[in-house]
Amino acid sequence: MTRGVHESIPTELQLFIWEAVTNMPAPKDYFQVFDLKIENSMQVIHHYSEQPEYDKTYVLTVVERPITAKIYVIDDYFEDEDKHIATMLLAEEY
Repeated sequence: MTRGVHESIPTELQLFIWEAVTNMPAPKDYFQVFDLKIENSMQVIHHYSEQPEYDKTYVLTVVERPITAKIYVIDDYFEDEDKHIATMLLAEEY
C-alpha cells in the first residue's frame, strides 16, 4: 500500500478492501476501484472494475470512523517470475 493509504485509510477498511479483492470471482481485472462514501453514519463501499465488468456495493454498519475516498487496487503480474504484486493507492496518488 502507498503512504497515502497507510496514513488516511483506517486499518479495518484496508483489510476489508483486500478481502473484497481476494473473494471476488475470477477472472479479475488488474484494476479495481473502490468508492467509499458515508451514508446515514454508515460506510458504503462501491467496488467495480471494467474487464470483466464487476459491480458490488457493501454497507458496513459498524465502522469506527467512516470516510469518503476513492481507492485503486492494481495487480501487477510478473510473468517471468510467475508472481502477482498488488498495490492499494488513493486515486490522487495514481
